[in-house]
Amino acid sequence: MPIIINVDVMLARRKMSSGELAQKIGISAANLSILKTGKAKAVRFSTLEAICHALDCQPGDLLEYRPDP
Repeated sequence: MPIIINVDVMLARRKMSSGELAQKIGISAANLSILKTGKAKAVRFSTLEAICHALDCQPGDLLEYRPDP
């Protein structure tokens, strides 16, 4: 898939666990895991906003486009 989710990168930079982020943004750890692994088919803007707020980052820090070869 050409859209890469970099939530793990931002979590490492902020020294925050997945569980802590899930709790801060009000979603289950399982749903956050689905998003982190790129298995999610969509992400709500409200969830993206909450992640950006919790990690003090921009949407472009979390999402990356890499075309298929």
